[in-house]
Amino acid sequence: MAEINYEFEYLFSKTGFNRSLIHFKTVSSLLSSFEENINLADMINNLLAEKKLEQIQIAPIVSALLVDKYRYSHVSYNMESTLESFDDLCSEVKGWNAVDIVITYQHPELGICLINPKNLSHWEAIQSLKKFELVTIYVGEFAKTKDDRRDVYSLAIDQILTYFKSGKLKSSEKLTKGFCKYIPYEKVEPRPEVKAKAGKPQKTQTAKKGKKGAQAAKEVPTAAAASPAVSVQPELQAAPPRPKRMTPLYSVPVTNELFHNGNVEAWKKIILSYTTKHPGLEVYIYYDGERIHDIHSLFKWGKVKHGSTILFAVGGDDIQDVAKLQRYLRQGASPKFEDFLRFPVNKVLNLF
Repeated sequence: MAEINYEFEYLFSKTGFNRSLIHFKTVSSLLSSFEENINLADMINNLLAEKKLEQIQIAPIVSALLVDKYRYSHVSYNMESTLESFDDLCSEVKGWNAVDIVITYQHPELGICLINPKNLSHWEAIQSLKKFELVTIYVGEFAKTKDDRRDVYSLAIDQILTYFKSGKLKSSEKLTKGFCKYIPYEKVEPRPEVKAKAGKPQKTQTAKKGKKGAQAAKEVPTAAAASPAVSVQPELQAAPPRPKRMTPLYSVPVTNELFHNGNVEAWKKIILSYTTKHPGLEVYIYYDGERIHDIHSLFKWGKVKHGSTILFAVGGDDIQDVAKLQRYLRQGASPKFEDFLRFPVNKVLNLF
């Protein structure tokens, strides 16, 4: 009996086939811009913000292009300490015209994040590289990556790793000369042009000689000639899409005698109201240095008492109403938590 090969099993269904086809088209669409020296992280983050790419597609694209096709040098590293300052790194690396760099970071909440270290907005989006989390540094020269330049690529990787470990960075003349200058990636969306062609006047005879006399023929301009031409709108740069990011941590003091089940239920209603109003956003809760996946665990054994502080952050691509959320969570952690419980169990509060 012939052995069945399930290597392409995901292509058996119409859905799987179509998803794969869309993925292949997306990857192909990146090649021309990449070979024109546009950083892959800039392109992918733009597609993510425009909802034209899913998070699960990032790793396969990076592997297929940077590793297999263009053979970038790469090194993985688990952060030994949390790093929160990137201004010096960004300003220095931006002058490294000899190399193109892409960094992947396994964000504990947002998932895999792609960073162009020459683009400060990418660092601002992730805010920090947290201790123990995985980063991978890819270095090459776009489509012109060469084996005899591996020493330069390794030098760039070593310098970045040094910064991750010590916060210090040394530049080298080997890294400053080349064609990999940072090019901001911004799409320009032109408005559709509306043109009206001015018509030539047409001679029409309004009257001919009749019984009562002759009337001279007159020239009447056509409507197209009489109306002014419509002006053409110049190209306008579209507002840049917002990439997925995460806010800093905000504190909420517990002013109730104990953060008990009533406070928990109030918080659940507040957060449900927030995420219902903003379905693309997610609220993260932290206590004592750990992320809390189940809010009920905060009142078990009375561990969160009066005077304790609970932290929260919001993640997404269009973050709004954080100050109002913080105000409601403060009330929910106070003796006034009952204000949020005076409604039917299945009712979503209209707070935002």
